[in-house]
Amino acid sequence: MAFVPRNATMTTIHRRGSHGMPDMSPSEPQVLERKGRKSFIERGYPMAEEKKVDQTDTGTETGTKKAKMPKKKKFIIVGVVAVVLVAAGAGFMVWHEQPTFCNAICHTPMDSYVESYYNDDGTVETYVDGSTDAYGNELASDQEKNSMMAYMHGKYKLANCLDCHVPTIGEQVTEGMHWITGNYEVLGQNKVGDTILAERSTDDLVKARNLDSGNEFCSNSKCHSGSGDHGTMTRDELVALTAGLSDTRNPHLAQHGEVACSECHNAHSQSVNACSQCHSDAPIPDGWLSVSDYAAKTKL
Repeated sequence: MAFVPRNATMTTIHRRGSHGMPDMSPSEPQVLERKGRKSFIERGYPMAEEKKVDQTDTGTETGTKKAKMPKKKKFIIVGVVAVVLVAAGAGFMVWHEQPTFCNAICHTPMDSYVESYYNDDGTVETYVDGSTDAYGNELASDQEKNSMMAYMHGKYKLANCLDCHVPTIGEQVTEGMHWITGNYEVLGQNKVGDTILAERSTDDLVKARNLDSGNEFCSNSKCHSGSGDHGTMTRDELVALTAGLSDTRNPHLAQHGEVACSECHNAHSQSVNACSQCHSDAPIPDGWLSVSDYAAKTKL
């Protein structure tokens, strides 16, 4: 066996026959030395390779075409998204009509009120548990608790927060902006450390609903209804309700012009007979306060 230099090219040839033609009979290959010539591999030319093509199930080449989503599948996805959005919207509207919506983000000072709004079984009980008023004053008797309109209305399942504080989009947007910018007023902290928002008059509370009078906050066709305009109670009907309270000081007699319901009936604290500011003989119902006692208890 002959030794071949390192730079020589290995080439296979056939021996020639007697007539100079290549001998096609099987034979051992011979090696010739070709100095100065390089093979394709040595020159850097790649060998021919079989083209590899990845194919999808449909036979298309990966990277050149993407498989299209079936129309049926698109409709299913759109339908699922629509159902989720409708369900989320319906859930939001149900939550929107609950007191917990009010204090979830904006009215955080209402936490102490809303915490006891539901029983353990989920049924509505009271707006507050009645142990304290908005100012942190302890309320011991049922009469004192019932003098708070929010507690009394919740206890007897007459109304909840949003039955009185009817949400309107315009009002909610305005209040939301006030909350975000910090442009709202608080009275301070009460005796148990809760923040108290400044109280608004009933005129302010019904302004967004375009009602004529703040008294319609209480007296209307859905609540304390009567034969007056828009289902409100007339003055005579109010006087008749409290005729037996006093022979001389019926609080519903308009002796000094129209007085707002909220001058006496308080939602988040004990109610007060406003007549007692001037008349010492003004009747004070059980659980209610005189003007002087109310001022002392609500002082922060």
